[in-house]
Amino acid sequence: MSSALKQTFLMIRINLGSLPRRLAISLSMVLSVALVVAVLAGFLAMARGFEAALAGAGSPDIAVILGGGTNQETGSDVPADAVRSLTAISGDTGIARDRAGGLALSRETIVPIDVKGSDGAEQTLSLRGMDRTGLDLRGRARLSQGRLFAPGGREIVVGARIADAFPGFAVGQRVRFGAVDWTVAGHFTSGGSAFESEIWADLDAVQSAFGRQGQVQSLRVRLAGGGDPARALAVLRERLSDISGTPLTSIPETDLYAAQAERTESLIRLFGWPIALLMAVGATAGALNTMMSSVSDRGVEIATLRLLGFSRLPAFATTWFEAVLLSVAGAGVGILTSRLAFDGWQASTMGANNTKVAFQLVVTSDVILTAGLLGVAVGVIGGALPAMAAARLPLRAALRAKG
Repeated sequence: MSSALKQTFLMIRINLGSLPRRLAISLSMVLSVALVVAVLAGFLAMARGFEAALAGAGSPDIAVILGGGTNQETGSDVPADAVRSLTAISGDTGIARDRAGGLALSRETIVPIDVKGSDGAEQTLSLRGMDRTGLDLRGRARLSQGRLFAPGGREIVVGARIADAFPGFAVGQRVRFGAVDWTVAGHFTSGGSAFESEIWADLDAVQSAFGRQGQVQSLRVRLAGGGDPARALAVLRERLSDISGTPLTSIPETDLYAAQAERTESLIRLFGWPIALLMAVGATAGALNTMMSSVSDRGVEIATLRLLGFSRLPAFATTWFEAVLLSVAGAGVGILTSRLAFDGWQASTMGANNTKVAFQLVVTSDVILTAGLLGVAVGVIGGALPAMAAARLPLRAALRAKG
């Protein structure tokens, strides 16, 4: 066994020493693997980034009440009578109380608006009308500039991602949504979550400006329970079932955004994986061609060493080692490229309300591992057949071909 290992190590040294003769074709294999890894890492980083943006928008002690039997804000309708019935319930409702003794609740509705970007193209954003308590119910939201909108006033606070990506949203500027001018009162951040892709305004002002008097799509509430939101949610659902009229459902905010993230993440993966695998097939064919050229180039060396007493195993192992080494190098280049090009890169997609959601691509360790393993697999698979060819190389034919 030690003799076979020594033979393998010696053949590896000889093999690596001859790489400069095959530099061009070896680099082509490295680059093809790097491209496969970078493409897959890009799609996975996009999925991870979107998931992180929506996960950051949810809080376990916040619930969203929806009406009409839907589990999305779009299409939901919470009648005013249901809101009054909920606030009139005495005793434990599962909803926390504010300092004034009222329910910690924000009535909200979303209006899609078209805004021109820096490139002149129109994009659909979310204008969310809410009560002033809405900001308090979003624990990570912080005003970074200016102030909150005034009750009843046509003022807006703009998410950081929108303020950065669209012109005309500086604090104090006026923007037109529909037939109404709005004043930018402030900017807010929310830890990079999907909330930063929204514009917030007073609910009554939004309802009046867009002819939606009385329309409420959702209620955002803080759950009571002293650290046991599950119990409070169960109490809330029981109270909602007692309210007659439109059926009301309550969903933990984390579940609401997790469901949105899962759908979009699955769609991104649905496109990403087939493209990456198709490219991997091409890269594997390229690896096979590269290594067959390597075996042909080293035919005399392999035949000579075999005649000197080297076994088939070192010839097989060294050829396979070269293929894996080149694929590892390609995977490393692809991972480095993806980190430099994609990590933190701004992207956007359509969210659950058919409006733009901006997020950052995140190249995490599992993204690197998954993409890297696919790149290494190209060398492992693509190098197997050439390695077998090297082990079974006809010695006389190899020496005669170079003679």
